[in-house]
Amino acid sequence: MPRKYSNNEYNKNLQPYANKLRKEMTKAEACLWKYVLKAKQLCGYQFRRQRPVLKYIADFICMELMLVIEVDGITHHWEETILKDKKKQTDLEATGFTVLRFTDDEVLNDINSVHAFLEDWIEKKINGSLKSTPT
Repeated sequence: MPRKYSNNEYNKNLQPYANKLRKEMTKAEACLWKYVLKAKQLCGYQFRRQRPVLKYIADFICMELMLVIEVDGITHHWEETILKDKKKQTDLEATGFTVLRFTDDEVLNDINSVHAFLEDWIEKKINGSLKSTPT
């Protein structure tokens, strides 16, 4: 069942950097935002983009669902970035978030499948049948 986010994990010190990232979103992030997440388009849930949480900035976050969505570009294939992503995901999951990752290619070339996957994930979460999620 969705729960209300307490905002305890919000990191206001990262807000200036988050604002900069929000203005410089990648093409894939901009498409996901515009066509799937913006204005409660996804099952009526509010998502925020480039949101400071813990010591990270989540690409997209739904506080009520405790869901972080990350869109990974080419740099996420680099070993150093892979290690940072694993640490970020582990820390977020330890706080109660679920982290779902999509590649730039998935978003840009098959946004309908990404949208359908997210709708299915939310439906399972709401109905309590979500056991584990792929990352």
